[in-house]
Amino acid sequence: MTERLYFSSDDTEAIACVTRCAEENGQWFAILDRTLFHPQGGGQPGDSGWIGASRVLKTLQDGDEIRHQIDAPVATGSATIRIDADRRQLHTRLHSAGHLIGYLGQTMGHRPVQAHHRPGESKVTFLLEPGAAPFDAGWLEAALAELVAADLPRVVTLSDAMRTIGFGQLPAFPCGGTHVARLSAIGTVRIGAVREKKGLLTVSYDVGD
Repeated sequence: MTERLYFSSDDTEAIACVTRCAEENGQWFAILDRTLFHPQGGGQPGDSGWIGASRVLKTLQDGDEIRHQIDAPVATGSATIRIDADRRQLHTRLHSAGHLIGYLGQTMGHRPVQAHHRPGESKVTFLLEPGAAPFDAGWLEAALAELVAADLPRVVTLSDAMRTIGFGQLPAFPCGGTHVARLSAIGTVRIGAVREKKGLLTVSYDVGD
């Protein structure tokens, strides 16, 4: 099992042990005893970065292991691992903004059922519940700006196999992804569209400077 350092750490560099490195169909993969690299999943893209001098191209989950696709083989043993901090920061901001959108939709009576936090494609989808209140992009942007300005701290809870993420006193969501330490780090959240179709309400969004 790969220890997931990113569950409780915002560090971008650490020392880890390469336990295995092998070639599969012309591609090299490294397994570490512990990792800062978030694997693709949960609507969030995987991290990239470096293991030693080798570039991490993709990070994927395979059962209890996290597989790092690299551009060149690395030796087993101790190695410095470093994530692409700018890429991680963008993914983190988008993911946290998505949680806030989910929370605000819930306050209007809608139930979030799916989220996607990839840059340029971020969206949160709600099930339209009977009697739920409608909302538009203008209201949502203003409500998000208030929450970001409140600068609530991240609250992480780990219990057995469950990890939840919340901010201040806001409700927490089960989540294995990365998030900002405080809401002000999200910056401006821009709502692209709020669309209803076949009983679903989809909110597309992005984050600015």
